[in-house]
Amino acid sequence: MTRNPVSTEPPALLFDLDGTLIDSVYQHVLAWREALSEFDLDLAIWRIHRRIGMSGGLFVSALARETGRPLDEEKVRALTEAHAAAYARLRESVRPLPGASRLLDTLTEQGVTWGIATSGLAASARFALELLGQSQDTPMVTRDQVRYAKPDPDLFLAAANQVGVDIRHAIVVGDSVWDLLAARRAGALGVGLLSGGYGREELERAGAYRVYQDPADLLAHLDEIGVRQ
Repeated sequence: MTRNPVSTEPPALLFDLDGTLIDSVYQHVLAWREALSEFDLDLAIWRIHRRIGMSGGLFVSALARETGRPLDEEKVRALTEAHAAAYARLRESVRPLPGASRLLDTLTEQGVTWGIATSGLAASARFALELLGQSQDTPMVTRDQVRYAKPDPDLFLAAANQVGVDIRHAIVVGDSVWDLLAARRAGALGVGLLSGGYGREELERAGAYRVYQDPADLLAHLDEIGVRQ
């Protein structure tokens, strides 16, 4: 019987971005609300929040299903573009989540491999690297680079490939059920953060084996996920 190789190295960490490293979930919610209103799609903010973390196309399709108004590809694309424009106007209020920059710096200092995988487009995601104090060549996979976004596993599989690790030896860190479902499908362990607005039980049901408040809390408990300081 062939067994999977046992790794004695610390696991690689693959991070979601919005709600995991930067405090941007509610800016995205408001941007979607503005974009939807342009197309006379009235949807409660809480319903929008439940879909944050999915790709823009899946997000719009799901919301259209909830409103009972099917949208063709052209309208889906127009809505996605309207969201991007609205989010750009709100971007100045986005900040790193507590401990996010310190967490990434600590992992780098410890020689732990890490990367970012986000359902956002590169145009709206790259600015976050500066906020986090990271260089523009930081490993990052965005929606533009894969066929399907979360809850499909493509983003995390591509991120693991980019940083040169077996996805089975990686831990996905995310704030939404979509992150954790994608991690499960990719074959990675999942860690949940409460900083995106989902509850502990929701994240655990989606597959999180540990849940922390935010990046600062994760940093204080890195030993629990196999990273010794």
